[in-house]
Amino acid sequence: MNIDSRRGLTRDTYTVVLAGGRGSRLHQLTDHRAKPAVPFAGTMRIIDFTLGNCVNSGLRRIGVLTQYKAQTLIRHIERSWGFLEASLGEFVDIVPAQQQTGESWYSGTANAVYQNLDLVREAQSTYVVVLAGDHVYKMDYSAMLAEHVANGADLTVACLEVPIEQASEFGVMAVDTQQRIVAFDEKPARPKPMPQKPGRALASMGIYAFSTAFLLDKLERDACDPGSSHDFGRDIIPGALGSSRVFAHRFEDSCVNMVDDRPYWRDVGTLDAYWEANLDLTRVVPDLNLYDKAWPVLGRQATRPPAKFVFDDTGRRGMAVDSLVSGGCIVSGAIVRRSILFNGVTVSDGSRVEDSVVLSNVSIGRNVVVRRAIIDKRCVLPDGFTAGIDPARDRARFHVTERGICLVTPSMLCIS
Repeated sequence: MNIDSRRGLTRDTYTVVLAGGRGSRLHQLTDHRAKPAVPFAGTMRIIDFTLGNCVNSGLRRIGVLTQYKAQTLIRHIERSWGFLEASLGEFVDIVPAQQQTGESWYSGTANAVYQNLDLVREAQSTYVVVLAGDHVYKMDYSAMLAEHVANGADLTVACLEVPIEQASEFGVMAVDTQQRIVAFDEKPARPKPMPQKPGRALASMGIYAFSTAFLLDKLERDACDPGSSHDFGRDIIPGALGSSRVFAHRFEDSCVNMVDDRPYWRDVGTLDAYWEANLDLTRVVPDLNLYDKAWPVLGRQATRPPAKFVFDDTGRRGMAVDSLVSGGCIVSGAIVRRSILFNGVTVSDGSRVEDSVVLSNVSIGRNVVVRRAIIDKRCVLPDGFTAGIDPARDRARFHVTERGICLVTPSMLCIS
């Protein structure tokens, strides 16, 4: 299918982004924000990758469903994604949980869409794409839609291969030679490996393309089933197998950020994974390409003054090496190595920041040492402060992961 035909499909598609999740494995980093609103890569938030994929793919009628501690996410979307052209029918709607169908909040992914079926009907689209807003990847959804139509599918599920030891965190599927899904097990305790690949499993990415009439029918039926958990992976997909045309779409066929022969996709749902994915960006050639002009990570950015580095004396030199330093930062007689400084960070004389992720508007005092840490926004680190130096002392004050990454938040500093 050519590009013009794909664009016709995307114009006839309504997109639902599920962005209400807490992300509890990120611990105190999501105490005041939903996981999709967690900052990433110096200037972005996790949801920007999903929304950027939508806009780059031609999906420009989007509803973002929020629920858990959504104010930060709502403010970000309002300020960063308001550039779509309403006169052309383009929009990103922010949809708070409103108890539209009763007195309960969202009880599952399928229920979240069911409670907003009025928006789906209002869009009068032939297709609906349902996405998660909390993963980091680059994907051309129009390729998946084209495959959905070519297969005459009712439902298409995007998938990727994962190590068998990680597969219990995903929906695991089996497919036939035509890529039709013949079995689906949500987060199985003992995942079944792929044929001829005993160490790998075929996992759902939580990315779905539906024919609208099929989606409406399945969600209405599911809502009337008292035994359902109202979840796409646990109920809708398994219940559709056999009686409906349900296909798998291989992520490598639509990924626009390949690493060697592997598609880039990260679930940054743990502190260790979040730290690692951010620190990868400081490498000479990182796995995630943020500089791809053909597939930019979009979103309007706040205007900030350029980053500034001051003093060039022996023992008092402002410098950053193998690092990302965002606008509004001032590194004054300090050294930053293999780290990411988000907007508005100040680092004062004699301090060292190494292998760390420092979120926006953090103030780092004099002679501070921060190593292998995540510093939450608006932290004020006093003169002589240390993190990542003494693990036992850090565990008494802060949150330290299995890999030894130290998370510091403003509330921890108040009680430490």
